[in-house]
Amino acid sequence: MADGTTVKEAAAARLATASRVPMLNAYVHDISMDDLVAGFTEGALLTLHVDMAMKLQQDRAFHDIVGKFDVITCDSQIMYFATKFLGTPVQERVSGSDYFPRFYMHHKDNPDITVFLMGGKPGIAEKAAANVNAKVGREMIVGCCSPAFDFETRAGETDRMIEAVNASGATVCVVGLGGGRQEKFIMRHRDRMPGVRLWLPLGGTIDYESGTFERPPSWVTEGGLEWLYRLLKEPRARFHRYVIHEPPFLWAVLKQKLGLYRDPFA
Repeated sequence: MADGTTVKEAAAARLATASRVPMLNAYVHDISMDDLVAGFTEGALLTLHVDMAMKLQQDRAFHDIVGKFDVITCDSQIMYFATKFLGTPVQERVSGSDYFPRFYMHHKDNPDITVFLMGGKPGIAEKAAANVNAKVGREMIVGCCSPAFDFETRAGETDRMIEAVNASGATVCVVGLGGGRQEKFIMRHRDRMPGVRLWLPLGGTIDYESGTFERPPSWVTEGGLEWLYRLLKEPRARFHRYVIHEPPFLWAVLKQKLGLYRDPFA
C-alpha cells in the first residue's frame, strides 16, 4: 500500500477497531469477509448464528465466555436481516462455512499455517483433510480426530484430543463439536495447546469440506432460506435448531427493537 502498510496490517487494524453491534445478550463485529481472511491469523473466532443466540439465553457458562473471543461474526442471513431491522446493519454475513475455504486458499502458500481438524463422525475429518490438501497443493491439514460425542464425561477423551493436536504441530485448530460445546472446549483447554495460534470453532464446516453434505445454492443462502434447505435435508438433526429456536429468536429481536428485551443473566 502507498503508506507502506501491508494488506494484512490494514485488515488487522480494521478488525481491531470494528464496532460491536448488539444482538440480544451478545454482539457481532461489523466486519467484512475480506478483512477477516486477510487480517485474522491469531486469536479465537466465534461465528454467531441463531441457534447459538438462543443458547445464550439459557446457558450461563456459554454466555460468560463470549467476551473472550477476539472476533465475533454474523453467521446467519436471518441474523444479518435482524441487524438491518434493528437499525444497526453489519457490512455482510460472514459465515464459517464460507470463511474457511477462503482462509485456506488465501494461505495455501504460507507454510506457517498448518491446520488440525477436530470433529465430525469417524472418517469425515480424514476426507475433509484429503480434500483441502488436494486443493491447496500441500499438506496443510496435518492432523485430525473425531472425538466421542460424550467426550466431556468420558475418561481420558479430552486428554487424547489435546495430545493429538499437540503432536500434529498445527498452528490452527478447527473445532466442530457443536455450538456452545466447541467454544467452551476452546476456552477451557486452549492453554494446554500452546502451539495453536488461531482457534476456529466452525461447527459443520468439516462435514462440508468432506463432501458428505452439500452446500445449498447461493440464492438459497442469500435469501435467508438455508435453514429450510438444511431442515429438508436433515429433518431429525435440524428440527430443534430451526423449528424450536428460530421463532423465539425473531420474537426476541422484536422485543429488542421495542426496547423490551431483557438479558436473562443481567
